[in-house]
Amino acid sequence: MADPWQRTPAGKPRARALGIPFDGEPGPLNAVTDVAGVEVGYCTLIEGEGPLVIGQGPVRTGVTAILPRGRGTAKTPCWGGAFSMNGNGELTGMAWLQETGQCDGPITITNTHSVGLARDATIKWVVQRLGPPAAAPEWGLPVAGETYDGYLNDINGFHVTEDHVFAALDDARSGAIEEDSVGGGTGMMAYEFKGGSGTASRRVTCAGTEVMLGVFLQANFGRRDQFTVAGVPIGREIPEGRFLSHEQGSVIGVAVTDAPLLPHQLQRLARRLPLGISRSGSIAGHHSGDLFLAVSTANTDVVVAEGRPQRADFLPDADLDPLFAATIQATDEAVLNAMVANETMTGRDGNQVLALPHDRVIEILSRHGRL
Repeated sequence: MADPWQRTPAGKPRARALGIPFDGEPGPLNAVTDVAGVEVGYCTLIEGEGPLVIGQGPVRTGVTAILPRGRGTAKTPCWGGAFSMNGNGELTGMAWLQETGQCDGPITITNTHSVGLARDATIKWVVQRLGPPAAAPEWGLPVAGETYDGYLNDINGFHVTEDHVFAALDDARSGAIEEDSVGGGTGMMAYEFKGGSGTASRRVTCAGTEVMLGVFLQANFGRRDQFTVAGVPIGREIPEGRFLSHEQGSVIGVAVTDAPLLPHQLQRLARRLPLGISRSGSIAGHHSGDLFLAVSTANTDVVVAEGRPQRADFLPDADLDPLFAATIQATDEAVLNAMVANETMTGRDGNQVLALPHDRVIEILSRHGRL
């Protein structure tokens, strides 16, 4: 079996396969699914080629589903926190998160014009898959996020349907997961290279307790001249295939941890995800929606308890620095994993986004003494 730090389940290289140096200690899979109970599923839609015909294609889109507690307890909320680095995007449920620190059920990520459908279909999936209406929540405000894939995809054709959201949720599973142009990341771009879905994890000790943190993100942001790897401005040395006059796109980043954290601490964690994004050069441009979520799978019974005072475990605020560092490290690596595992894609109107050239990355990093 291939080393999961080096290869995806399909055998595609990850960032560590190129020798890119990273700080911190990953979990066994170097993925968000290193956090016990987390499940991830995809539905990928790739159809057609040639000129855009709205409603017909070409189609380069999909849906990603993240179940922080897995299917068995998917109806049980998590404590969470959210942060908007730049608000040119959408992450539903943020008002409820800010009010109560509660993240309801599964999380979905898709394209900009399908985010409402994904949110609604998630509620329907919970009701239909996890028991009859009487056993389901009387109401819910699930989190659904989006990034823009209109350069490659017929985004106004509304090709994502309720069935596709159900398929992603039904596909959710633990273990090693694919990266690159899969699920909601199918039509995405990062630093004018092919972007998409990426993940990474870190194992750290806080207040004498070993905890796991995983990050999953949908990378769709940045311009080529910003792109930096291990401190080296690689993008300036690879001008081929540039096509943006200004930054467009977005990033949705989700951190999941088994560390016992309170909602205000999870909001602090969410604020660290964009620091990881900035390591590769992002400036959170005006046209980019940079939205981040952090949830904890700990304190399961306390989140929904009522009727009497409750007790919850939590790490002291003064001991959170290792977890902050882990969030930044895993986010940076997840971005590069999304890019390294990818392939060149051609979409609507023949628009083409090149894959990150591995040989050029290795040569440039070697020349700068980073390998």
